Amino acid sequence: MTLNVSVKAPLNAPIGIFDSGVGGMSVLRAIHALLPQEALLYVADSRYAPYGERDDAYIVARCLAISEWLLDQGVKTLVVACNTATAQTIQRLRAHLAERNIAVVGVEPAVKPAALVSKTRIAGVLATASTLRSARFQDLLARHSGDCRFVCVAGNGLVDAIEQGDTGSPHVLALLEDYLGQILAAGADTLVLGCTHYPFLDQAIKQMAGERLALIDSGTAIARQLQRVLEAQALLADTAATRAHVRLCSTGDATALHRLAATLGIDAQVDPQPVEIEASFR
Repeated sequence: MTLNVSVKAPLNAPIGIFDSGVGGMSVLRAIHALLPQEALLYVADSRYAPYGERDDAYIVARCLAISEWLLDQGVKTLVVACNTATAQTIQRLRAHLAERNIAVVGVEPAVKPAALVSKTRIAGVLATASTLRSARFQDLLARHSGDCRFVCVAGNGLVDAIEQGDTGSPHVLALLEDYLGQILAAGADTLVLGCTHYPFLDQAIKQMAGERLALIDSGTAIARQLQRVLEAQALLADTAATRAHVRLCSTGDATALHRLAATLGIDAQVDPQPVEIEASFR
């Protein structure tokens, strides 16, 4: 008889984090701030970004392929730092990795926190079209919106711009003004940033909306959930270990990653060459 025995990863093995592009760096920033002793390995699937306008099968194939690549690098836990990828693939990923004792932490729009803080009982959600149409997001609204009405707007074009390092051009500001205008016109006083790219637009949003919108993103909540998962599996890194290593990789041009790491004050190794991660579409 052959026994299927799960081998526990070393405590100081890296945490694997991935997104369709650079947006998940907002999640990495929160994780690095809360768990500075943890080694982090980030993959931006920039060659195939954005996911928000892809079909579901394409997104699933890319996420499965990146997860396998990260596991080959020896990660101990996976963080899906992308709302679209979480909405479309998190259940598939967890089922796929169940026998390998690898936990998967996802990110989803902060509907419940928004419903708790909104005074007008109207809140906005700015997210990708794929996230908004997903069954997971619709279930999230059904479970946590309560008496709060959510105005959901697809931020078409914003991810593409942020991937190019554009967070303040006239084109981006015009798009943002249109999307925020729809949400403000509905009477919302709270805005859920339902894509991990969007926190990089927070200053522009604040300049446009002023005090009229309270911004909510999920970065800190994800970091805390990751901490709980690592504690439950006794996988927290040894705090006496040498300084944690942060490595950033991209399937495309890594220039945006390098720039963001510097902007965020994160000391990271940025792989200069694209990583090759092939996906099987079935």
